[in-house]
Amino acid sequence: MLSAQDLALLQKTLGRDLTDVEVACFENLWSEHCSYRSTKPLLKTLPTEGDEVLLGPGDDAAIVRFSDTCALAIGMESHNHPSYVDPYEGAATGVGGIVRDILSMGARPIALMDPLYFGPLDTEKNRYLFEQVVAGVADYGNCIGVPVVRGELVFDHSYSGNPLVNVVCVGIVDPDRYITARVKRPGSHLVLLGSSTGRDGLGGASFASRDLAGDTEAASRPSVQVGDPYTEKLLIDAILEMAETGKLLSCRDLGAAGLAGASSEMASTFGAVIHADQVHLRETGMVPREIMLAESQERMLVEVAPEDVALVGRIAEKYDLGWSDVGEVISEPRYIVKFHGEVVADLPIDLLVGGAPLCSWEKKPYSAETPFSRPEGAVKDLALAVLSHPDVARKDWVYEQYDRDVQLRTVSVQNDAAVLRLEDKALVFSCGCNPRHIYLKPFEGTANAVIESASNLACLGADPLCLVNCLNFASPEHPEVNWQLEQCVLGLGDAARRMAIPVVGGNVSLYNESDEFGTQIKPTPSLGMVGRGDVRQWTAPAKGELLALIGTTEPDFGGSVLDAVTGCGGHAPAVADPAVLAVVRDLVREGRVTSATDLSLGGLLAALVKVAPQSDVTLTGDALEELFSETYGRFLVAAKDEAALVGVEHRIIGRVGGDALTLRLKGEIIVITPEELETALSSTTRQMRF
Repeated sequence: MLSAQDLALLQKTLGRDLTDVEVACFENLWSEHCSYRSTKPLLKTLPTEGDEVLLGPGDDAAIVRFSDTCALAIGMESHNHPSYVDPYEGAATGVGGIVRDILSMGARPIALMDPLYFGPLDTEKNRYLFEQVVAGVADYGNCIGVPVVRGELVFDHSYSGNPLVNVVCVGIVDPDRYITARVKRPGSHLVLLGSSTGRDGLGGASFASRDLAGDTEAASRPSVQVGDPYTEKLLIDAILEMAETGKLLSCRDLGAAGLAGASSEMASTFGAVIHADQVHLRETGMVPREIMLAESQERMLVEVAPEDVALVGRIAEKYDLGWSDVGEVISEPRYIVKFHGEVVADLPIDLLVGGAPLCSWEKKPYSAETPFSRPEGAVKDLALAVLSHPDVARKDWVYEQYDRDVQLRTVSVQNDAAVLRLEDKALVFSCGCNPRHIYLKPFEGTANAVIESASNLACLGADPLCLVNCLNFASPEHPEVNWQLEQCVLGLGDAARRMAIPVVGGNVSLYNESDEFGTQIKPTPSLGMVGRGDVRQWTAPAKGELLALIGTTEPDFGGSVLDAVTGCGGHAPAVADPAVLAVVRDLVREGRVTSATDLSLGGLLAALVKVAPQSDVTLTGDALEELFSETYGRFLVAAKDEAALVGVEHRIIGRVGGDALTLRLKGEIIVITPEELETALSSTTRQMRF
């Protein structure tokens, strides 16, 4: 995977040929996955600072102040290619990796979110991938005792052959005692803790930086790591106990590029000597290249003073974990690897860690919107088709596999956002994006993804604290994809600045394509957002309460669920005005509305089914526009009387109650019974169970 140009540049810079260990180090650390060669200048345009940001992008995770006595460690990662080759292990180790990123900051992991993207479920392979990915996430999260409190599911043909598994983890730490991942002083030792090193995951970083074209699953399987959640749980407890001693100078998770990646990035403030022969191994006959680059899971690297090596060793042994004193920090800015006394790598550390030349690809705008063609068929049939679409249908089959109450902080996981109790406040979670909208309008769609996540928090009365992202795209070597990437990042930054939400971390995953299915993914800048507010649960409205619509509806059908089920086309939504979020947030905080939900996937119809599935609603406009448009910046609220909405521009559309969902439209009345709703909304669950 090291290109001829890179190899020639390195030989010229070093004035010699490279050893096999050095080639492997550059192959992985100069990969797109590790070095962001195609995106680094773009990522620098994002707003990363804020009043509560204690540590922004650049470490294993960001640190954001929640209160005077509590800070959040937050990160987001993808594990896309491994999850196609081995969906169970790929998803499980994706969870394990992001949890260790949080742990490396000295933080206790308390919650996970998992935005997931798959091909249509009418294909057996896609159903298998869906089933195994969910099982991998569930088993790992449940075993380590970290609840998956929020997620998103999107199904689209473009993900066939290349599903996306994105995971957010949030942890808690004393704001004055978090740990960072850069070594602090020469003379200290580097201690490897956790599982023994095997050959699993070799070349994982370079594997994540290429498309799956031409790769058979068997050929790629050695690049997939194998997880052990029981060891991870022991590692969590051990690292937190070590952190309590105050003796850990720095700490880093062994993820992409294994020990070579962790130790070189960790030591980049000075330099390091690594003794590869001192690493505790699970396989015999391993050569230095394998030892340094294997991505065996459940391993951490810590920096301690020489006199504290024995202390961390005793704590590791208390939790039945292996450990090795594998290196020293040196003042000379070099990265040296020795094996039984022989130097097998000797490199300028800045060249290895930060010297990858940037890639500049051609950009070409495109226009994918098509004119709206009014779909044929009865409105009721269209409504049931929209509600049956797996993006809208209930996610019970997934959620029932997750233990969402472990750690006893979870207050609510219903509807718009998850709520966890943290000290005397609520920590509120939202995640996801709408790839179909983003494909049609990359800038506007990504900006709306930010607004929609913040809208979910507003429905629980919470203010956004920060967001993280996974920028998932096809190959940037396609000019149209490179343009998508640029527009999405610019849209993300624009909305984040307008709403004063710092972007504190994330991940870039490129080359998401599949020769097997002939697909390249739609642009998927998946977001994870957390906010702070008072503790409250989402509450269903009582019989007799009024239903009101806040915000203006436009004929935005392009990329909608209606478009997905009928191919109707149309314009995708313009960027919403985020000012309405503050209005709704205040209504919730002041108790003037019983419940609120934003309008997104499935439009007003899906919102009605969520808030008041038995109600009587009158809509005077065009039936399709009223029910199925997916204009952002709109909310459905329920209130006891209209006086609660004084001063807020709104439209009363109905009242809660009755035996069914009754829709009084122009020229017709549609009644959707509870049985019909249940059949539609349980479509995914029934398909996966039977």
